[in-house]
Amino acid sequence: MVQSVLGSLVLGYRPLWNAARKLAGVQLYVHGHGSQLVDAAHLLRTIQELWNAASPPLLLSPRSPQLLLDLLRHAPRGAPWIEVPGEALATPAVRAAVDQAHSRGLRLVWRGPLKQLPGADSARLFDNSLLQLSGHDAMGTLQAAANEQRSPLIAGQVYDNVASRALLALCLDQGGALAVAGWPMEDVLHSLRHQPLAPAHEVVQKLLKAIDNDQSIDRLEHVLGEDPLLAYRFLVYTNSAALGLRTGVDSLRRGLVMMGYGSLSRWLSEQLPHCAAEPDLRPIRQAMVLRARLTEQLLQAGAGTELRGEVYLCGLFSQLDELLQEPLGAILRRLPLSERIYNASVLRTGAYAPSLELACALESDDAGRIRQLCEAHELELEDVNRALLRVLSELAVERPAGR
Repeated sequence: MVQSVLGSLVLGYRPLWNAARKLAGVQLYVHGHGSQLVDAAHLLRTIQELWNAASPPLLLSPRSPQLLLDLLRHAPRGAPWIEVPGEALATPAVRAAVDQAHSRGLRLVWRGPLKQLPGADSARLFDNSLLQLSGHDAMGTLQAAANEQRSPLIAGQVYDNVASRALLALCLDQGGALAVAGWPMEDVLHSLRHQPLAPAHEVVQKLLKAIDNDQSIDRLEHVLGEDPLLAYRFLVYTNSAALGLRTGVDSLRRGLVMMGYGSLSRWLSEQLPHCAAEPDLRPIRQAMVLRARLTEQLLQAGAGTELRGEVYLCGLFSQLDELLQEPLGAILRRLPLSERIYNASVLRTGAYAPSLELACALESDDAGRIRQLCEAHELELEDVNRALLRVLSELAVERPAGR
């Protein structure tokens, strides 16, 4: 049996968000594992097999010089974008490989500080840049905007280290950025701390439309699970005295079955006038849903539908404390959820803890942490990486018309 390339890698990811506050693509960190050599061509074929026309654009960020060289030398035209650190161009072998890759039509992304842009001879080799903003850059950008001066930002680029909501607006809304890497969740939520957060208007409308179209319970459960606040409020309501159910509702599916389409539609219609339409919350909500999907996929194969639903809620509710500004344990104790969810989310113990901890770790570039968790929980890197790629390939991205 030929060993999969996914067993010789450590992967991590970061979403890229556009001006519409929607997913523009995914940055995939690629680390080698120990002394094992990575077959770059095999990796590219594996990604091609998992990806389809609807999958999000992918930016490969190799974290070793040799892997970068191999990707530049073996990637065919039409392969994912490849990130090239600016300092790597000083190495003759890398510079030659970049030249050859560019001539083959590869889409290359230069990465480096905003204040150290490449010269014209190097810049022509790249389709785009991932520009890192320093604290000084951020201050200069904010001051330029306040004084109505020319912004140091360059339109059409991807920006990294966007740490505040104000800087986010300058990059995406005024600076013409193609995307930002990651999202300043903490600052966005802090800026909205004086107003109660509510479920997303678009998700409630989507769920009402699904009910009108008499779609299946499976579909309703899927849509309801696209908003952690809506899912939480739904479970609070189904377990309230107002509904008068005799037994506790511990899952979205059970709540939907017991509530029925008519009652659900009326409840959603009551929620609609109070729903949130704040665009800056959309990436936060979608990142939480992405964590939930990954937590579910990382569960050992063979688990039943009900068990997977539990694991999904475990991931979906794992950051409710950030949204509701109160301890997660207190939030979860209001619901008759499985003790396994509480143990994993609050105590980091029990059957679901490995999946949740890994899902969180994969949201970063910390290969050491990911390896440590795999070893501690006796999980195979190949299985973890395949689950990650499968989940990422299924993400929805709105593409401009004609592309």
